[in-house]
Amino acid sequence: MNFDLNKFSKNILCENTFNDTVAETVINGNMLDLYVTANTDKVKFIELEWKFESDKNTFVLGDAWERSYGDLAFIKLTDNDRFMPWYFIATDKTSCFCFGVKTQPNAFVSFRYSVDGITALVDCRNGGCGVELNGRRLSLATFVYKKYDSDNVFDCLCDFCRVLCDNSILPKERIYGGNNWYYAYGKSSYNEIIADTKVQVELANGIENRPFEVIDDCWQIHSCEGPWIPNENFGDMKKLADEIKKIGARPGIWVRLLHNRDTAITEDMRILRGGKRQYLDPTHPAVKEYIKSDIKRIRSWGYELIKHDFTTFDLFGGWGKELDPKITDIGRWSFYDKTKTNAEIVLDLYKLIKETAQDMYIIGCNTISHLCAGLVEINRTGNDTSGREWEATKKNGVNTLAFRLAQNEAFYMCDADCVGILDDNIPWEKNRQWLHLLSYSNTPLFVSCNNTVTEKQKSDLSKAYKVFQLNHAIKPIDIFENKTPSQWEIDGETVKYIW
Repeated sequence: MNFDLNKFSKNILCENTFNDTVAETVINGNMLDLYVTANTDKVKFIELEWKFESDKNTFVLGDAWERSYGDLAFIKLTDNDRFMPWYFIATDKTSCFCFGVKTQPNAFVSFRYSVDGITALVDCRNGGCGVELNGRRLSLATFVYKKYDSDNVFDCLCDFCRVLCDNSILPKERIYGGNNWYYAYGKSSYNEIIADTKVQVELANGIENRPFEVIDDCWQIHSCEGPWIPNENFGDMKKLADEIKKIGARPGIWVRLLHNRDTAITEDMRILRGGKRQYLDPTHPAVKEYIKSDIKRIRSWGYELIKHDFTTFDLFGGWGKELDPKITDIGRWSFYDKTKTNAEIVLDLYKLIKETAQDMYIIGCNTISHLCAGLVEINRTGNDTSGREWEATKKNGVNTLAFRLAQNEAFYMCDADCVGILDDNIPWEKNRQWLHLLSYSNTPLFVSCNNTVTEKQKSDLSKAYKVFQLNHAIKPIDIFENKTPSQWEIDGETVKYIW
């Protein structure tokens, strides 16, 4: 390919008539910095286009806005009509080419790569409207490309992900243990969490690194929404955290910070989208204080990990798979603060959560991947696995582990989601393979089970927890032939799974 970073065209789209918007580019080697300034214009999009011819036998893999949904795959260039969020890798199976933007940009950036060249769509909007910069000069993104004279696609992508992220934060120890969602599905209690914790401590017997017991959606008074106070089945949440620690585990908890029916929340504190006011607007000063108070209260209870969920859906009105190539619809709606881009708003929210959580570990779920890097220790990189359906675990778990594993320890720790054990809904010979792969993956390992696990399952889980404590060399092999790779190189040997 004859790609030249310096040879591109530029197009600017504003909400009003184009008047005073200036888009500047600064090129330094293999990096291009994009800036925008506007006084009266409300900037929506900037499009950069590089025209060149590409080999039709090239294969391309893109990423996802937030979680992936079992849809990641290498696609032949002639069939590739996708816009790919954040970055992509292209290969003719003899060499590799990577192109993307550094993490924590101030705009949403997606790419389209075809036989005619590359187009980058830079989304500068506020809500569905143009952003009101009012003379501010804003750094939107840093574009980076890198060529590799290697056919080792996985290693090339691992290297490129480290190039894209300069400020990842990682846990001090391996994160593993229990999460009650995939067997309880929202129905649990204080006593059941205590029983779950005892199971996790038994499974981790002999391991110095203590397991977590993460309480998912079930503990608050309303299902899947605040206010974040305990229901009658849980009672004293500080007492529960203390008891989990006393048993020998570490307490974690789930929240959905932007969905809350507290009557103290006024209408102007909610986003007005589609004629409705439902989700909290994190640009509103009172909402910022409200979110801080929620996190401070949970931290005061003694929880060591907080899993915050649904922020992408609540902010932009859809799941990541529904928002391609634009992060939200082009509707007449905006946030309370109209002077910041959507990406800046997301970054401010994640920074607020991180600063308030202090030394608590953070799991981002339904979080924007490129924006949460450096602001969460762990990111849920794929859609839900299941305790009920094996196909959901295979599709969402195996696919995201294979095609986003290169981000692990580069952006954050990649959580491909739980091993869900609910009675005999999923044959153990299937689920134990998923457990085996996760235990060697160097990614977080969460198991959703209660005290009905069999002795065989306990034995397999205990072995997996011990294997998990060590570092392993791992990569998927059949990534061009299979969306759920069944062949993996683990510690120098080929392991074949029968999914």
